Amino acid sequence: MIVSPADLVMEAEAARLEFLQAISNLPPALRDAPKLVGDWGLREIVAHAGYWVGTVGEALHAAEQGRADELPHIDDVEERNAVVARVARETDLATVTKREAAVFEAFIDRLRRADPAWLGMRIAGGDTIERIVREDGIDHYREHAADLQKVGAAA
Repeated sequence: MIVSPADLVMEAEAARLEFLQAISNLPPALRDAPKLVGDWGLREIVAHAGYWVGTVGEALHAAEQGRADELPHIDDVEERNAVVARVARETDLATVTKREAAVFEAFIDRLRRADPAWLGMRIAGGDTIERIVREDGIDHYREHAADLQKVGAAA
C-alpha cells in the first residue's frame, strides 16, 4: 500500500491525541508520581516521546536537504533514553510538555511539506524515513498512550 505524507500526518496527529488523552485521563495524583511506567514518571515519558519524534523531524530535514543517507542510525538508544529521562526529572512538567508540543509541531510541519519520495529514502542504518516516522513517531506515541491507559485503568 502506498502511503503519503498526508496519510502519515493524520496517523501521527491521531496517535498523539491518544497519548494526550491518556495523560488527561490520569488521576491528578499520578501525574506527579515518580514512577508510572517502570522507573519513569510522566515527565520522563512525555520528554521521551518528544525526543524521539524530534529525531524524526531531523530525519525529514535531512531528507529535504538530500542527505538522509548521512543521518546516522542511533545505536545508543538506552543511553539516550537515560539522558532524556535525567533531564526530564530535573524539569517541571509544564516545561517538558511545552517542549514536546513544540517538537511535535515542527515534525508535523516538516511532514506536511514532505515530498512523497523522501519516505523511501534510507538513513545510514538502512531504515527508511517512512519506517522511522512510524516507529519513532506514530507507533511510539501509541505505545506510550497504551502504557498510560493501563496505569490509569489500574488506579
